[in-house]
Amino acid sequence: MTDSPFGSPAGLLRRLVRTEVDPDDVRDAVDHLAGTAPLPGLRLSVADGPRGELLVVEEAGRTSRVLIGELAAQMTRARVAGTPDEVLAALRRWLDHRPVPDAVAAAAGVAVLDWAEGRAGALGWRVVVRRAGLLVPWRPSRNASLPDVHHTRSAAWDRSLAVEGALRVEGPVGLWTTTSVPGADSAVLVAPGRLLGEMRARGMRVRDVHAVVTPGRPVACAEAGVARRLVAEAADLSVVLPWRRIPDLGWS
Repeated sequence: MTDSPFGSPAGLLRRLVRTEVDPDDVRDAVDHLAGTAPLPGLRLSVADGPRGELLVVEEAGRTSRVLIGELAAQMTRARVAGTPDEVLAALRRWLDHRPVPDAVAAAAGVAVLDWAEGRAGALGWRVVVRRAGLLVPWRPSRNASLPDVHHTRSAAWDRSLAVEGALRVEGPVGLWTTTSVPGADSAVLVAPGRLLGEMRARGMRVRDVHAVVTPGRPVACAEAGVARRLVAEAADLSVVLPWRRIPDLGWS
């Protein structure tokens, strides 16, 4: 549910002018962030590896390693300008996308609908954690037991029940937008009956209501024909879900 760590080039000129990001500049950025304590509980260090220096990211019992040279290559491919400030900003963005530790997901995760891995156009529930304006998906570590995974998902499900939002009705369409966890609009569907009741109270027809879901975007609700037209006209990939199918969705 997150964008590319390094974003998109700033414009045509940035795409035409290719600059090389030097691994030494990435190392300098790592040293700068490591010395300024980027986030409580997050530790950055550099270790020697058989293929070169590694950036080691440690947080809440989870450790990730990446070659500094590979990070520099990724930044070059993303057209990051090879200046100290731009490399530092790119490293911060990369860290925003870092893996979510199991303990953090258990303590703060919420359940939202996301694209199911390996199945084009299929939706499933996923635990995400909000970080620096992003919803970062949790993928259990190798140390997470099956009971741990169940516990984390259950806790995230319960938190989604408390995600606040507002229903805006425009003609035959109801649009649900979260007001407390930006991007987690689909969390409302953990309790579809509650949203159905609100639509009914607002005078909407709910006999054959469907949800139009685009992960990370507001949830549209309408009768089948209107819902299909919304998907046909949408710029982003969306899925129409009959209301009765929502409780059957599994975890991604």
